[in-house]
Amino acid sequence: MKKCSISLTIIEMQINFCCLTTAIMGCMHAPEKGLSHLALSYHCSVPTWLKFTSDDRKEQIYRLAKKGLTPPQIGVILRDSHGVAQVCFVTGNKILRILKSKGLAPGLPEDLYHLIKKAAAIEKHLERNRKDKDAKFCVVLIESWIQYLARF
Repeated sequence: MKKCSISLTIIEMQINFCCLTTAIMGCMHAPEKGLSHLALSYHCSVPTWLKFTSDDRKEQIYRLAKKGLTPPQIGVILRDSHGVAQVCFVTGNKILRILKSKGLAPGLPEDLYHLIKKAAAIEKHLERNRKDKDAKFCVVLIESWIQYLARF
C-alpha cells in the first residue's frame, strides 16, 4: 500500500510540475514568443534625484541634433551619460516631437532610412556576388517594404 501511495504522490507531483511549467512558458504558436514585456510605469513623474529641468534637457537635445545625431542616438546618450531614463517623463514630449517643434527633425523616418541603407548594402554585395539568389530575393522584399513605407 505504501509503495502505491508514494508512487501516486510522485505522479501527482510530476503532473503539478508540468502544469506549472506550461503556465510559466510563453506561447509557442503566437506572435508573442515570451513572457517578458516592456514594463514602463504609468506615472510620468520626474525622478527626485534628477536635478535638471525640462528646458535644460531640450537644449541638450537641440545641441545633439545639430551635431547630426538621430533621435535614438540622442536617447541613448541621454540615458547612458546623463541619467535620463525616459525623455518623455522629463520634458513631456518624445525626442522626435521636440525636434519637429524646433525644425530639426530628420528628413527621412528612421525605419525608412535603415531599410534604404540595408538595401544599398545588399546591392553592393550583389555587384560582387551575382549568383547569390538569396540576396536577390532579400533585395526584392526590402524594396517592396520601402515602397510600402514610402506611401505613408
